[in-house]
Amino acid sequence: MDEHDVVSNSNRLPKIGWVVGILVFLIMLQLPSPEGLSRDAWCVAALSLLMATLWITEAIPLPATALLPIPLVPLLGLSTVQETVVSYSHPIIFLFMGGFIVALAMERWKLHQRIALLVLRFSGDRPAFLIGGFMTVSAFLSMWVSNTATTLMMLPIAVSVVATVKSGQIGNAQVESILPKALMLSLAYGASAGGMATLVGTPPNAFFAGFVKETYGIEVGFLDWMAVGLPISILMLIMIWLMLTKIIFNVGKDPIIGVRTVIDKQLKTQGKLSRGEILVGGVFLTLAALWILRPWINAVFPALQLSDTVIAMTIGLSTFLIPVDWRKGVFLMDWEWGKKIPFGILLLFGGGLTLASLIQKSGLSIWIGQQLGGLSVFPTIVIVLVMVLLVIFITELTSNTATTATFLPIAGALAITLGEHPLMLVIPATLAVSCAFMLPVATPPNAIVFSSGYLSQRDMTKVGFGLNIIGVMFVTLIAYTVMMWVFGVEPGVAPK
Repeated sequence: MDEHDVVSNSNRLPKIGWVVGILVFLIMLQLPSPEGLSRDAWCVAALSLLMATLWITEAIPLPATALLPIPLVPLLGLSTVQETVVSYSHPIIFLFMGGFIVALAMERWKLHQRIALLVLRFSGDRPAFLIGGFMTVSAFLSMWVSNTATTLMMLPIAVSVVATVKSGQIGNAQVESILPKALMLSLAYGASAGGMATLVGTPPNAFFAGFVKETYGIEVGFLDWMAVGLPISILMLIMIWLMLTKIIFNVGKDPIIGVRTVIDKQLKTQGKLSRGEILVGGVFLTLAALWILRPWINAVFPALQLSDTVIAMTIGLSTFLIPVDWRKGVFLMDWEWGKKIPFGILLLFGGGLTLASLIQKSGLSIWIGQQLGGLSVFPTIVIVLVMVLLVIFITELTSNTATTATFLPIAGALAITLGEHPLMLVIPATLAVSCAFMLPVATPPNAIVFSSGYLSQRDMTKVGFGLNIIGVMFVTLIAYTVMMWVFGVEPGVAPK
């Protein structure tokens, strides 16, 4: 197969999605609505299938698909354009925007790189500790910074370490062939697991918070999510480390000669701690502290009533006002860096929230829940487990944010039909989309480390399949323990 055939095959799915999505949409609009479903709800179903098909096949860019409700909802007579665009300015979008600004400021002054190098410097030169160090740094940074940016930043450091490993100084050919694979996977998997811990760690988490606020009036704060997300993040990181160092790969115990020199050289290149790094470090710590302490601040100052979004935007915008060099007019952030905010992700939020709102208001969610009512013969834990399994393996082939936008309304409707609290299914579905470890196309971190050339598809599948199954078990476990305690959710008890 030549290069042209590869390109042709890679373009086939989007073309199929484009044709199928539009055809299904047009055909559904011509058909009568099923019994018990209003015409408006049937039109929403047609729009939902169109968007889901385009998202899954990536027939057009994901943010472009997210904008479809703006022209189509008024044209279908479902709502006015003024009401349609409201969800594109949902507070959760600005929560993420504020987080993006602070993360970009950290990238601008290379604070995240210094943190990474310092942690790696203290990780030691034994293979298992080194992999643990890379994974820990990747996870911690991905709690606050885009997991894509984290992986891209960490990759050159990992490549330098791999070059040292490949130099033949270890004297163990087996370890020299295994360690680079384990090291690369530790970056991608650490980033995915770390993103589960906070609301701003990955777009699906923030989308979840917006969805449950918009649909059910449930406000999930930064600390609330962290109480659920951090435990599963830690559990997954422990299993990832064991899989990469003990179970799938055996990286040995002999120290790697020259690793400390590589790290020290990169630290020396970065130079002394700059004023920009100090200032952005203070901004970052302030942001994290305010998010975590917000419930207590609001209790002490009831008139203030801070929200996570207000905190994020206040701290984010402050970076444009904090001078690094007053004489030269250099501030922590400028708009050249501000233009790097991933506005496409924010539009994806808006489109997903708009679609979820339409599904709820039109009654489509109730109808879907009724059609799935037969699942009530199964115990709730079985339904949670099967749903998590389904979402994880679908996310292997689709955008995790698009999967979240498609599945959360269905999960919430099913929960209510079954007499459950909506969070009983919605939270596990949200956590599940971050547990896709098997394929390079599953997440940007997977694709980035796969492109390094040190991994084969088989390497990633061998480790990732086991982690997917572990993810199913851990997400279900967290749903039946920590989640119930944090949100007061019990199986078989619907919200009052």
